[in-house]
Amino acid sequence: MKHGGNVWEGEGPESWLDFSANLRPEGTPDWVMETMKKALSDTRYYPDRAMKAARRGLAAYAGVDERQILPTAGGASAIDLVMSQAKEKVCVPHVTFGEYRERALVHGRCVEEWGRGKEASFILCNPNNPTGRACTREEVLSLHAEIAAAGGELIVDEAFIDFCPENSVRGDVQEGLTVVGSLTKTLCIPGVRLGYICAAPEKIESLEKQALPWALGTLASAVASKLPEHLGQLHEGVMANAARRERFADALAALGAEVMPSNANFLLVDFKRNMIKAAERLKKERMLVRTCASFGLPDSVWRLAVKRDEENQLFVQTLRMILEESNEG
Repeated sequence: MKHGGNVWEGEGPESWLDFSANLRPEGTPDWVMETMKKALSDTRYYPDRAMKAARRGLAAYAGVDERQILPTAGGASAIDLVMSQAKEKVCVPHVTFGEYRERALVHGRCVEEWGRGKEASFILCNPNNPTGRACTREEVLSLHAEIAAAGGELIVDEAFIDFCPENSVRGDVQEGLTVVGSLTKTLCIPGVRLGYICAAPEKIESLEKQALPWALGTLASAVASKLPEHLGQLHEGVMANAARRERFADALAALGAEVMPSNANFLLVDFKRNMIKAAERLKKERMLVRTCASFGLPDSVWRLAVKRDEENQLFVQTLRMILEESNEG
Protein backbone atom coordinates (compact mmCIF):
# COMPACT_ATOMS: atom_id res chain seq x y z
CA MET A 1 0.00 0.00 0.00
CA LYS A 2 1.42 3.40 -0.98
CA HIS A 3 1.24 6.29 1.47
CA GLY A 4 2.64 9.81 1.58
CA GLY A 5 5.30 11.02 3.97
CA ASN A 6 8.18 8.88 2.66
CA VAL A 7 10.84 11.22 4.04
CA TRP A 8 13.30 8.65 5.39
CA GLU A 9 15.55 8.78 2.34
CA GLY A 10 18.85 10.54 1.94
CA GLU A 11 19.68 13.11 4.59
CA GLY A 12 16.56 12.59 6.71
CA PRO A 13 13.04 13.99 7.15
CA GLU A 14 14.02 17.60 7.80
CA SER A 15 15.66 17.87 4.37
CA TRP A 16 12.35 17.50 2.49
CA LEU A 17 9.51 19.88 1.70
CA ASP A 18 6.81 17.24 1.85
CA PHE A 19 3.54 17.84 -0.01
CA SER A 20 2.75 14.11 -0.01
CA ALA A 21 1.59 13.87 3.64
CA ASN A 22 -1.38 15.89 4.88
CA LEU A 23 -0.08 17.12 8.23
CA ARG A 24 -0.38 20.37 10.19
CA PRO A 25 1.86 22.83 8.25
CA GLU A 26 3.25 24.46 11.39
CA GLY A 27 4.30 21.11 12.77
CA THR A 28 3.40 19.70 16.18
CA PRO A 29 1.73 22.29 18.47
CA ASP A 30 3.75 23.52 21.45
CA TRP A 31 1.21 22.19 23.94
CA VAL A 32 1.53 18.70 22.45
CA MET A 33 5.31 18.79 22.71
CA GLU A 34 5.15 20.00 26.31
CA THR A 35 2.60 17.34 27.21
CA MET A 36 4.78 14.59 25.78
CA LYS A 37 7.88 15.91 27.54
CA LYS A 38 6.08 15.80 30.88
CA ALA A 39 4.86 12.28 30.14
CA LEU A 40 8.31 10.90 29.32
CA SER A 41 8.98 9.92 32.93
CA ASP A 42 5.87 7.69 32.84
CA THR A 43 7.18 5.63 29.93
CA ARG A 44 8.99 3.38 32.43
CA TYR A 45 5.56 2.05 33.44
CA TYR A 46 3.08 0.00 31.43
CA PRO A 47 0.36 2.28 30.05
CA ASP A 48 -3.08 2.26 31.65
CA ARG A 49 -4.70 -0.75 30.02
CA ALA A 50 -8.18 0.77 30.46
CA MET A 51 -7.00 4.03 28.83
CA LYS A 52 -9.22 6.03 31.23
CA ALA A 53 -7.62 9.47 30.80
CA ALA A 54 -7.31 9.06 27.03
CA ARG A 55 -10.91 7.94 26.75
CA ARG A 56 -12.14 10.97 28.72
CA GLY A 57 -10.13 13.36 26.59
CA LEU A 58 -11.14 11.82 23.28
CA ALA A 59 -14.80 11.66 24.31
CA ALA A 60 -14.79 15.39 25.11
CA TYR A 61 -13.03 16.15 21.81
CA ALA A 62 -15.47 14.02 19.79
CA GLY A 63 -18.58 15.09 21.70
CA VAL A 64 -19.65 11.56 22.66
CA ASP A 65 -20.16 9.54 25.81
CA GLU A 66 -17.08 7.73 27.12
CA ARG A 67 -18.86 4.41 26.53
CA GLN A 68 -19.02 5.29 22.81
CA ILE A 69 -15.31 5.72 22.16
CA LEU A 70 -12.27 3.47 22.01
CA PRO A 71 -8.74 4.96 21.72
CA THR A 72 -6.49 3.28 19.15
CA ALA A 73 -2.87 3.47 18.05
CA GLY A 74 -3.64 5.68 15.07
CA GLY A 75 -6.30 5.63 12.38
CA ALA A 76 -4.82 2.57 10.68
CA SER A 77 -5.32 0.52 13.84
CA ALA A 78 -8.90 1.75 14.08
CA ILE A 79 -9.56 0.69 10.48
CA ASP A 80 -7.96 -2.70 11.05
CA LEU A 81 -9.97 -3.35 14.19
CA VAL A 82 -13.36 -2.52 12.66
CA MET A 83 -12.48 -4.60 9.59
CA SER A 84 -11.82 -7.55 11.85
CA GLN A 85 -15.51 -7.45 12.79
CA ALA A 86 -16.90 -6.34 9.43
CA LYS A 87 -19.49 -8.37 7.55
CA GLU A 88 -18.30 -11.00 5.10
CA LYS A 89 -18.81 -8.60 2.20
CA VAL A 90 -17.14 -5.17 2.31
CA CYS A 91 -18.07 -2.49 -0.24
CA VAL A 92 -15.46 0.16 -0.99
CA PRO A 93 -15.80 3.22 -3.30
CA HIS A 94 -13.73 3.12 -6.49
CA VAL A 95 -11.55 6.16 -5.72
CA THR A 96 -10.68 6.29 -2.03
CA PHE A 97 -8.05 5.39 0.56
CA GLY A 98 -6.64 1.97 -0.32
CA GLU A 99 -6.12 0.75 3.23
CA TYR A 100 -9.81 -0.22 3.55
CA ARG A 101 -9.46 -2.83 0.83
CA GLU A 102 -6.10 -4.01 2.15
CA ARG A 103 -7.27 -4.53 5.73
CA ALA A 104 -10.54 -6.15 4.65
CA LEU A 105 -8.64 -8.68 2.57
CA VAL A 106 -6.22 -9.36 5.43
CA HIS A 107 -9.22 -10.30 7.57
CA GLY A 108 -10.63 -12.60 4.90
CA ARG A 109 -13.47 -10.39 3.69
CA CYS A 110 -14.78 -10.32 0.14
CA VAL A 111 -14.28 -6.82 -1.27
CA GLU A 112 -16.62 -5.35 -3.87
CA GLU A 113 -17.15 -1.92 -5.35
CA TRP A 114 -19.63 0.38 -3.65
CA GLY A 115 -23.28 -0.12 -4.49
CA ARG A 116 -23.18 -3.80 -5.41
CA GLY A 117 -23.83 -5.41 -2.05
CA LYS A 118 -26.60 -5.94 0.43
CA GLU A 119 -26.06 -7.04 4.02
CA ALA A 120 -22.54 -5.71 3.63
CA SER A 121 -20.17 -3.37 5.44
CA PHE A 122 -19.94 -0.13 3.46
CA ILE A 123 -16.92 2.13 3.88
CA LEU A 124 -17.16 5.90 3.44
CA CYS A 125 -14.19 8.27 3.79
CA ASN A 126 -15.53 11.72 4.74
CA PRO A 127 -13.95 13.99 3.59
CA ASN A 128 -12.78 11.57 0.96
CA ASN A 129 -9.12 10.84 0.37
CA PRO A 130 -7.86 11.77 -2.24
CA THR A 131 -10.64 14.01 -3.60
CA GLY A 132 -11.24 16.14 -0.50
CA ARG A 133 -14.99 16.13 -1.09
CA ALA A 134 -17.17 15.90 2.02
CA CYS A 135 -20.71 14.64 2.40
CA THR A 136 -22.92 16.61 4.75
CA ARG A 137 -24.01 15.09 8.04
CA GLU A 138 -27.53 14.77 6.66
CA GLU A 139 -26.27 12.93 3.56
CA VAL A 140 -24.29 10.46 5.65
CA LEU A 141 -27.24 9.76 7.96
CA SER A 142 -29.55 9.27 4.99
CA LEU A 143 -27.04 6.85 3.49
CA HIS A 144 -26.85 4.95 6.76
CA ALA A 145 -30.64 4.62 6.90
CA GLU A 146 -30.67 3.21 3.36
CA ILE A 147 -27.87 0.73 4.09
CA ALA A 148 -29.37 -0.34 7.42
CA ALA A 149 -32.71 -1.02 5.75
CA ALA A 150 -30.92 -3.48 3.45
CA GLY A 151 -29.29 -5.24 6.41
CA GLY A 152 -25.89 -3.60 6.09
CA GLU A 153 -23.69 -1.37 8.20
CA LEU A 154 -21.88 1.90 7.46
CA ILE A 155 -18.32 2.61 8.61
CA VAL A 156 -17.28 6.26 8.21
CA ASP A 157 -13.61 7.25 8.26
CA GLU A 158 -13.44 10.82 9.56
CA ALA A 159 -9.64 11.12 9.54
CA PHE A 160 -9.91 14.63 8.06
CA ILE A 161 -13.16 15.71 9.71
CA ASP A 162 -11.45 18.34 11.87
CA PHE A 163 -11.29 20.47 8.74
CA CYS A 164 -15.10 20.42 8.38
CA PRO A 165 -16.44 19.34 11.80
CA GLU A 166 -20.01 20.29 10.92
CA ASN A 167 -20.06 17.21 8.64
CA SER A 168 -19.23 14.76 11.43
CA VAL A 169 -21.58 11.96 12.49
CA ARG A 170 -19.59 10.99 15.59
CA GLY A 171 -22.46 12.18 17.75
CA ASP A 172 -24.91 10.01 15.80
CA VAL A 173 -23.24 6.62 16.19
CA GLN A 174 -25.68 3.77 16.73
CA GLU A 175 -26.13 0.16 15.77
CA GLY A 176 -24.81 -0.20 12.22
CA LEU A 177 -23.07 3.21 12.19
CA THR A 178 -19.41 3.28 13.27
CA VAL A 179 -16.90 6.12 12.94
CA VAL A 180 -13.11 5.82 12.88
CA GLY A 181 -10.79 8.79 13.12
CA SER A 182 -7.31 10.10 13.79
CA LEU A 183 -5.54 13.05 15.40
CA THR A 184 -2.43 12.48 13.27
CA LYS A 185 -3.22 15.15 10.69
CA THR A 186 -4.58 17.82 13.00
CA LEU A 187 -1.77 17.60 15.54
CA CYS A 188 1.05 16.52 13.20
CA ILE A 189 1.97 13.47 15.28
CA PRO A 190 2.17 10.55 12.80
CA GLY A 191 5.01 9.09 14.85
CA VAL A 192 2.94 8.99 18.04
CA ARG A 193 -0.14 7.14 16.70
CA LEU A 194 -3.40 8.45 18.17
CA GLY A 195 -6.75 7.42 16.73
CA TYR A 196 -10.18 6.35 17.89
CA ILE A 197 -13.37 4.44 17.13
CA CYS A 198 -16.83 5.84 17.91
CA ALA A 199 -19.71 3.36 18.00
CA ALA A 200 -22.64 2.13 20.05
CA PRO A 201 -21.53 1.03 23.56
CA GLU A 202 -22.14 -2.63 22.75
CA LYS A 203 -19.95 -2.37 19.66
CA ILE A 204 -17.19 -0.60 21.58
CA GLU A 205 -17.27 -3.32 24.23
CA SER A 206 -16.94 -6.01 21.56
CA LEU A 207 -14.08 -4.22 19.79
CA GLU A 208 -12.24 -3.61 23.04
CA LYS A 209 -12.30 -7.32 23.84
CA GLN A 210 -10.61 -8.01 20.51
CA ALA A 211 -8.07 -5.20 20.71
CA LEU A 212 -4.50 -5.87 21.81
CA PRO A 213 -3.66 -4.94 25.41
CA TRP A 214 -1.74 -1.69 25.97
CA ALA A 215 -2.78 -0.57 22.51
CA LEU A 216 -2.20 3.11 23.30
CA GLY A 217 1.27 4.26 24.29
CA THR A 218 1.99 6.61 27.18
CA LEU A 219 2.72 9.67 25.04
CA ALA A 220 -0.39 9.29 22.89
CA SER A 221 -2.50 8.79 26.01
CA ALA A 222 -1.12 11.97 27.58
CA VAL A 223 -1.91 14.01 24.45
CA ALA A 224 -5.43 12.59 24.28
CA SER A 225 -6.08 13.51 27.91
CA LYS A 226 -5.22 17.17 27.23
CA LEU A 227 -7.38 17.59 24.12
CA PRO A 228 -10.35 19.24 25.91
CA GLU A 229 -8.10 22.12 27.02
CA HIS A 230 -7.11 22.97 23.45
CA LEU A 231 -10.26 22.68 21.34
CA GLY A 232 -10.16 26.40 20.57
CA GLN A 233 -6.67 26.11 19.12
CA LEU A 234 -7.78 23.21 16.95
CA HIS A 235 -10.58 25.38 15.54
CA GLU A 236 -8.17 28.25 14.83
CA GLY A 237 -5.91 25.89 12.91
CA VAL A 238 -8.84 24.71 10.79
CA MET A 239 -9.78 28.27 9.86
CA ALA A 240 -6.19 29.09 8.91
CA ASN A 241 -6.03 25.97 6.75
CA ALA A 242 -9.18 26.91 4.84
CA ALA A 243 -7.76 30.30 3.89
CA ARG A 244 -4.40 28.82 2.85
CA ARG A 245 -6.12 26.11 0.86
CA GLU A 246 -7.99 28.66 -1.26
CA ARG A 247 -4.86 30.69 -1.94
CA PHE A 248 -2.94 27.56 -2.91
CA ALA A 249 -5.80 26.40 -5.16
CA ASP A 250 -5.83 29.75 -6.98
CA ALA A 251 -2.06 29.63 -7.55
CA LEU A 252 -2.24 26.09 -8.94
CA ALA A 253 -5.16 27.01 -11.19
CA ALA A 254 -3.02 29.85 -12.57
CA LEU A 255 -0.66 27.15 -13.88
CA GLY A 256 -3.51 25.80 -15.99
CA ALA A 257 -4.41 22.93 -13.64
CA GLU A 258 -7.88 21.80 -12.69
CA VAL A 259 -8.19 21.96 -8.91
CA MET A 260 -11.01 19.99 -7.32
CA PRO A 261 -13.04 21.62 -4.52
CA SER A 262 -11.85 20.32 -1.15
CA ASN A 263 -13.05 20.34 2.46
CA ALA A 264 -9.82 18.82 3.75
CA ASN A 265 -6.19 19.94 4.17
CA PHE A 266 -5.18 18.77 0.71
CA LEU A 267 -6.08 19.37 -2.94
CA LEU A 268 -6.61 16.95 -5.81
CA VAL A 269 -5.09 18.57 -8.89
CA ASP A 270 -5.29 17.46 -12.53
CA PHE A 271 -2.58 19.03 -14.69
CA LYS A 272 -4.02 17.50 -17.90
CA ARG A 273 -0.59 16.17 -18.88
CA ASN A 274 1.73 13.38 -17.82
CA MET A 275 3.39 14.55 -14.59
CA ILE A 276 5.76 11.65 -13.87
CA LYS A 277 8.91 13.53 -14.92
CA ALA A 278 7.74 16.66 -13.11
CA ALA A 279 7.43 14.66 -9.89
CA GLU A 280 10.94 13.29 -10.40
CA ARG A 281 12.30 16.82 -10.99
CA LEU A 282 10.62 18.10 -7.85
CA LYS A 283 12.18 15.26 -5.87
CA LYS A 284 15.61 16.46 -6.98
CA GLU A 285 14.60 19.85 -5.57
CA ARG A 286 13.81 18.06 -2.25
CA MET A 287 10.04 18.36 -2.74
CA LEU A 288 7.70 15.36 -2.49
CA VAL A 289 4.26 15.03 -4.08
CA ARG A 290 1.62 12.30 -3.85
CA THR A 291 1.03 10.79 -7.27
CA CYS A 292 -2.32 9.04 -7.51
CA ALA A 293 -1.82 5.88 -9.56
CA SER A 294 -2.48 3.80 -6.41
CA PHE A 295 -5.91 5.46 -6.24
CA GLY A 296 -6.62 4.38 -9.82
CA LEU A 297 -6.17 7.91 -11.19
CA PRO A 298 -4.10 8.93 -14.24
CA ASP A 299 -0.51 10.21 -14.21
CA SER A 300 -1.78 13.74 -14.68
CA VAL A 301 -3.23 13.86 -11.15
CA TRP A 302 -1.51 14.73 -7.87
CA ARG A 303 -2.80 15.08 -4.33
CA LEU A 304 -1.04 18.02 -2.70
CA ALA A 305 -0.98 18.85 0.99
CA VAL A 306 -1.76 22.44 1.97
CA LYS A 307 1.26 23.87 3.74
CA ARG A 308 2.29 27.34 4.91
CA ASP A 309 1.85 30.17 2.40
CA GLU A 310 5.58 30.64 1.81
CA GLU A 311 6.04 26.91 1.20
CA ASN A 312 3.05 26.77 -1.15
CA GLN A 313 4.44 29.74 -3.06
CA LEU A 314 7.89 28.15 -3.37
CA PHE A 315 6.31 24.95 -4.63
CA VAL A 316 4.27 26.77 -7.29
CA GLN A 317 7.29 28.80 -8.43
CA THR A 318 9.44 25.68 -8.72
CA LEU A 319 6.76 23.73 -10.54
CA ARG A 320 6.15 26.63 -12.94
CA MET A 321 9.84 26.64 -13.84
CA ILE A 322 9.80 22.85 -14.40
CA LEU A 323 6.70 22.99 -16.60
CA GLU A 324 8.08 25.87 -18.65
CA GLU A 325 11.32 24.01 -19.23
CA SER A 326 9.32 20.96 -20.29
CA ASN A 327 7.33 23.04 -22.77
CA GLU A 328 10.52 24.47 -24.25
CA GLY A 329 11.99 20.99 -24.62
